Formats: sequence, structure tokens, C-alpha cells
Amino acid sequence: MRYTYPACFYQEDDGRYSVIIPDFPIGTFGDDLADAMYMAADAVTGRIFLALEEGEPLPEPSDIKTVEPERKNGFVSLVYVDTDDFKANHEEKPVKKTLTIPSWLNKAAERKNINFSATLRDALLEKIAQ
Repeated sequence: MRYTYPACFYQEDDGRYSVIIPDFPIGTFGDDLADAMYMAADAVTGRIFLALEEGEPLPEPSDIKTVEPERKNGFVSLVYVDTDDFKANHEEKPVKKTLTIPSWLNKAAERKNINFSATLRDALLEKIAQ
């Protein structure tokens, strides 16, 4: 599903941006405007998933024309969320992979009761974090 909710953005004295999403209400911040937009979408996505998980109805998005920033230096923008895209990128569904390792390594790992899936997952997470 795709959603848009209005959000109020405020530039702080240090250059970062605070964000309030009044329809939920939740807030977040970003190091710059692009980061704040990303963080706002992430916060709304998390709140939508929480509401759906708990069986709560989602609030109707306010009309952007009716949302006023509370501070003079603020502005209102729409935050776009695609929960299908988020779910596809964060799904924990296992995927079967076939790998080839030397026979001696297989035997040594089995002797130590090493979980191959967990070890590969941990190694891949470490690699992509670099």
C-alpha cells in the first residue's frame, strides 16, 4: 500500500531538521533536509506497521492545506510511504542458497557443530556493513 501524510519540517540552529507528523503524532529528525525526509518516511512506515500489527485503524491523512507549522521557520511537505516496498526490502523470509566449500572445511565445521546458515548470514551482514 502507498500512503502520504503531511509533515512539518523545522530547521534547527545547528542546521539539522526536526520533523513532526501530526496525524500520528510522532517526530523524528535528520542531519539535513534529505535525511529528515528519509527519517520521516521511515518513522511513518514504522508507525503504520505497528498500527496494522495491533489492529488499530490508520488515521486519515490531513489535507496538506490545513496543516500549519507551529514555528515560523517551519514548512509542510508530504511524506510518501510504500509499505510493500519496505516489506520486500525488510522481509525475514529465508531464501535457500547452495554453496560449495572444501571437503576438509565442511568436516571441521560439522565436528564443531557450526550452524552454516547462521555463519553465512553473520558473514554477509559484516560484509555489507563495510
